[in-house]
Amino acid sequence: MAIEFTKYHGLGNDFILIDNRSSSTPLLTPEQAQKLCDRHFGIGADGVIFALPGENGTDYTMRIFNSDGSEPEMCGNGIRCLAAFLADLEGNSRQSDQYRIHTLAGAIVPQLISDEQVKVDMGIPKLLASEIPTTLCAASEKVINQPLEVAGKTWEVTCVSMGNPHCITFVEDVAAIPLDTIGSQFEHHPVFPQRTNTEFIQVVRRDYLKMRVWERGAGITLACGTGACASLVAGVLTDRCDRTATVELPGGCLQIEWSEIDQHIYMTGPATQVFQGRYEI
Repeated sequence: MAIEFTKYHGLGNDFILIDNRSSSTPLLTPEQAQKLCDRHFGIGADGVIFALPGENGTDYTMRIFNSDGSEPEMCGNGIRCLAAFLADLEGNSRQSDQYRIHTLAGAIVPQLISDEQVKVDMGIPKLLASEIPTTLCAASEKVINQPLEVAGKTWEVTCVSMGNPHCITFVEDVAAIPLDTIGSQFEHHPVFPQRTNTEFIQVVRRDYLKMRVWERGAGITLACGTGACASLVAGVLTDRCDRTATVELPGGCLQIEWSEIDQHIYMTGPATQVFQGRYEI
């Protein structure tokens, strides 16, 4: 069987996009997706995204398999890439297209505002321990500045769900964090029953954050859209940043806003097509 695909990236967070509009079931198994993501023996990507028919009144449905074969609820960079992919499939100009996308985290609305920039209404962040989920504190409490023991050190963490779990800690210098050795320990810590994404944040100014991320199911990546959103929320909750800020990731910058009007998070950033191809399964 041959699968046609298009490769996109959002700030270096790269994905294989597959036109799955003819079926409500992904055309590939998690194991097959994992093979495609292999950077030595496959195409190479952080995940495989399927564009499926819409559900519950939405235009389309997004399913994603991470590079380890697991399925996350949502992906911020991925949904920007999906919006660009859908506009390209439909032959549209990418100037004003807006889609309502069904995800495992609920309905998400991306809007293309230029050839490569996509603004996404990411919805309202969830803040209670039961919603993350985590056992760091009581289920009905917010997880703000809680101590967490990892790698023989106590870290002060704040947790946020953007439909998927995030553990955020603020540090003096993100470049000094040994992410390759401690990232997995955060992800698989027993206080996170569904594992977690982990963000390390350096506050440059109240309107400018630097971030490094370990993504659940993918490891170190160049960018994480939901992580950038969660990190701004954590910065506001701990009075470290404003409600609108630039978040600098290794792959580039995202603009994040936590609206005081509707409490929604808005993320703006690029989605770039890399190449198209055909893969024999």
